[in-house]
Amino acid sequence: MNFAPNRRNLLAAASAFALAGCAASALAQTGYPSKPIRMIVPFAAGGGTDVLARVIGEKLSASLGQPVVIDNRPGAAGIIGTDAVAKAAPDGHTIVLSLSNALMTNQFLYEKLPYHPERDLALVYQIAMGPLVLVTHPSIPAKTAPDLLKYMAANKGKLAYGSYGLGAYPHLAGAHMSTAQNADMSHAAYKGEAPMVQDLIGGQIQMAFASALQAKPHIEAGKLNAIGVSGERRLSTLPNVPTLAEQGLKDEAYRLTGWLAIAAPAKTPSPIVRRLADEVRKATQQPDVQQRVAAMGFELLPDSSPEAFAAAYRKERPAWELLIKQSGVKLD
Repeated sequence: MNFAPNRRNLLAAASAFALAGCAASALAQTGYPSKPIRMIVPFAAGGGTDVLARVIGEKLSASLGQPVVIDNRPGAAGIIGTDAVAKAAPDGHTIVLSLSNALMTNQFLYEKLPYHPERDLALVYQIAMGPLVLVTHPSIPAKTAPDLLKYMAANKGKLAYGSYGLGAYPHLAGAHMSTAQNADMSHAAYKGEAPMVQDLIGGQIQMAFASALQAKPHIEAGKLNAIGVSGERRLSTLPNVPTLAEQGLKDEAYRLTGWLAIAAPAKTPSPIVRRLADEVRKATQQPDVQQRVAAMGFELLPDSSPEAFAAAYRKERPAWELLIKQSGVKLD
């Protein structure tokens, strides 16, 4: 057998080495990171997104050799903080860790969004999915998703569902259920998830999509019934609760789920984007990070990348746009 390299193989190897050398040279020229990194969280301190940012930020500080400063910029459904990143210098020293609403769905909800996520941001890394649990008040006799749909249809105009904001997934999914079943349900929008869950327990509303973090203690105490989970996989923290898709609810609305991700300003050099993505991936592979994320009710994505994030974004975009159009929600 002849192992002598041919000209084609030599050229391919030389090209690969050249590309690797260019990337390393570009990163070296930037001296990245040359100063503290500001990770903007466009939500208030203490929430799940903020906690995740601090967990990831601590690991990035150690691996990148520069402090990662968490900068909470809450307000306007994540718009204020995300816009600050979109307008920041594209040098990798200002990034955002946010939810899918600020990075995806706001563009379909708001008439005057000051940034365009696909034009003004570079997608870095999709960290975790945030499936939600469809929970009901114990007075609702349905125990499965198909039974709940039948109950909704049979009690037209008598039920109410909650959400923690217009255009949030709990609102969109609830509106879709109501329309699909011709149930004419009322929508109650709350200023946060905690008051929504409390009213659900109290019987002021009959159902809602809630995070596992908020819902699990009340499910275990018998104060709420778990009907099913959004997304494609069961939650590790609620393994006995089947997904809605498993129960025959095949609509795209029930297969969607929110996510948490990191983005940078558009035109950030690709070697910097790649370095950030690599370091975030390493952080999420550490056991203590995995335990913290699971405890918060999030499901880590095993191996994201800028390319994988972009592909997932393109795939989900039409489904979110359609769901929001169907809801009829438009915000100033």
